[in-house]
Amino acid sequence: MTPHLIALLLASAAAQAPPTASPHAQADNAALAASLNWADEQDFDFASRGFLGSIPDGKIRNAKGDVLRDLADGAQFTGPAPATVNPSLWRNATLVAKHGLFQVADGIWQVRGLDLANMTVIRSNSGWIIVDPLTGAESAKAAMALVTDKLGKRPVVAVIYTHSHVDHFGGVLGVVNPAEVAAGKVQIIAPEGFLEHAVSENVIAGPAMLRRAVYMFGTSLPHNPAGHVSSGLSSFNTPGTYGLIPPTDSITPDSSNRIVDGVEIQFQLTPNTEAPAEMNLYLPAWKALCLAENANASMHNLLTPRGALVRDAKGWADYLVEARRRWGGEADVLFTSHFWPRWGKDHIGDYLLRHAQAYAFVHNESVRLMNTGLNAVEIGEAIKLPEPLAKGWFNRPNYGSLKFNARAVYQRYLGAFDGDPATLDPLPRADLAPRLVAQMGGPKKVLAAGKAAAAKGDDRWAATLLSTLVRAAPDTPGAKAALAGVYRQLAWRAEAAPWRNFYLTGAQELEQGIKPSEPASAAGIAANLTVSMLLDSMSVRLVPERAIAPMTIAFEIADAKERHLVSIGNGVMLHEKGVTDPAQATLVVPRRALIGLIGGAVKAPELMAAGQLAIKGDLAVLQRFMGLFQLPKPDFPLVAP
Repeated sequence: MTPHLIALLLASAAAQAPPTASPHAQADNAALAASLNWADEQDFDFASRGFLGSIPDGKIRNAKGDVLRDLADGAQFTGPAPATVNPSLWRNATLVAKHGLFQVADGIWQVRGLDLANMTVIRSNSGWIIVDPLTGAESAKAAMALVTDKLGKRPVVAVIYTHSHVDHFGGVLGVVNPAEVAAGKVQIIAPEGFLEHAVSENVIAGPAMLRRAVYMFGTSLPHNPAGHVSSGLSSFNTPGTYGLIPPTDSITPDSSNRIVDGVEIQFQLTPNTEAPAEMNLYLPAWKALCLAENANASMHNLLTPRGALVRDAKGWADYLVEARRRWGGEADVLFTSHFWPRWGKDHIGDYLLRHAQAYAFVHNESVRLMNTGLNAVEIGEAIKLPEPLAKGWFNRPNYGSLKFNARAVYQRYLGAFDGDPATLDPLPRADLAPRLVAQMGGPKKVLAAGKAAAAKGDDRWAATLLSTLVRAAPDTPGAKAALAGVYRQLAWRAEAAPWRNFYLTGAQELEQGIKPSEPASAAGIAANLTVSMLLDSMSVRLVPERAIAPMTIAFEIADAKERHLVSIGNGVMLHEKGVTDPAQATLVVPRRALIGLIGGAVKAPELMAAGQLAIKGDLAVLQRFMGLFQLPKPDFPLVAP
């Protein structure tokens, strides 16, 4: 074989070889690994303790038999961390990949690893009390089948939603039938404000949040050591059908204890912590403390990268201190809505203290640095957990990030503006990027500079250069590929799963384009929207230039005994409930039919033919009204113009 042919074959093999972490990324990961507390292996015992078995074939299916999730995907996350995964995150991935039914105490079990969250099962006098019935009906149904197989068949007598995020209530229709709730056979217990936040938190900004959630949870990424390895809180999300049954009993500050089918439950409301409506609970019969999603085996988010209201770090820490004071010296076991339980009074006390101290530190130190003049990014660079807190695996940033959380504290107090006049009225990205590229000598020079920075392992600077180039001149040969390569190197360093998933999804879309996202099967949640929420969602879809001329539309919702007056003018839509002023046109329609009409699931002529829609007044005004709105763009670009 000639030297020339050997060179060609080697070049071909190199071109086909999968990318791997650069020497710089590997060195950074090795340096981090050297600083971690590997001697603490307690979590491996806790995560495996009480295992009773998993679903027989490891597959979660929908009603048609299609496989929604193969639990075998998690089997690959074993052994030493590969070069393409941060060693701390790899440890997290190996632990959250454990799935099945686990005993927590004699009368309490958890199904873990089938979805983003855990389902907890408590034996009551005559049946089961379910805490957090997972995200989708399919995974919840599979979890209940596993419970029945291992523990025997018993009726569900109550469902507790610990908080208002969909992965903790969306699977309820796989656990109970709404008719059983309506008949009073099943209680649905939740913190006050739950329903409002559960159905409204994502209504207004929902399209943007869902688009960013594709990045945060890596839903389009392959499951392998170069792709998605963990969600930080769990292994993988299981697609499915989301639902919601409204609470029949709300926990309030004045009424926080219950006896549920013979089981005493003490509740602690913790609003504006991990969720706007959230609560912890204590079961005295088992000396078992459930801390919902307020305590975890990882640092959590004060501002989730998918987007949400900024959470209250100080309040979060205070509620953990309160829980420790009330129950920390009594509880024998602590369990949560994600991860694994913890046993032993001493361990639980230390865990609660250092977890609370970590959130308090992020708040206090961010504010201290803010008051010295640092902006959000500078605080993120400067802040560092004290060593006694950082060595606790439960404070490692496998889900939430210390940098991001510090920036969130700044944003909660001062907002996005950093006080520098130069950033008071910055140029939009579409104007700024071309000017910067031109000032730096044009696309070729910027591309060369970006590649040179990447070759030195200066990947954050390389990303800045190359992302500016891609936004200014996306057709520059090699620009997107170079930026994708840099994003992978940043991903393979990332200790936080959401950061890894953001970088890898960005790289994927640079190379392959945007894959249309599958719409969520969330009709069961949409069915609980109030008319006011529906009209709110319409108001943020109004195209101002179409709505200058005034008009009035009324909605009469007979089954809800409501009338809403909508006024249009000067590019704005306003609505008022209970107003009887005359309108130019009136729609008479049931609430559920209105949901379908606004959501596009049904057309007005179909409703009229079914006798579910009547129109009074000026039909032309109504037709003009329906033409004022613009549907959200579900798959807008994030990494390219």
